[in-house]
Amino acid sequence: MSRRLISTGSPFEKTAGYSRAVVDGDFCFVAGTTGYDYATMTMPDDVTSQSRNCFKTIEAALKEGGFEMADIVRATYYLTDAKDADEHFAVCGQVLGEIRPAATLLVVSALLKPEMKVEIEVTAKRRGI
Repeated sequence: MSRRLISTGSPFEKTAGYSRAVVDGDFCFVAGTTGYDYATMTMPDDVTSQSRNCFKTIEAALKEGGFEMADIVRATYYLTDAKDADEHFAVCGQVLGEIRPAATLLVVSALLKPEMKVEIEVTAKRRGI
């Protein structure tokens, strides 16, 4: 199986030289995803909405690559404020509670833009049938 690039269509992907996701064999590597609502190109103010938007974008990229959320085996979360962890983890529990991938949370001083509160990246492996 050849390597396949998945794009959201954002011009930033070409400018920054990255893909939303890369499918390579039975793996899908989804790039760090922030909480933009791509339908409106807006960023919500709260971490709960941003986290939900991250997972919505991740799910769309996985689906385009032929994967499901249940295929996620690894997740890395970046938060700009440790006080947001409980709200963020509540969303993670709703989305990934049954999947339970290996996960890491990092609290960072900032993301690319000040309105960004969370960034999520995941790795998925196609499950055997």
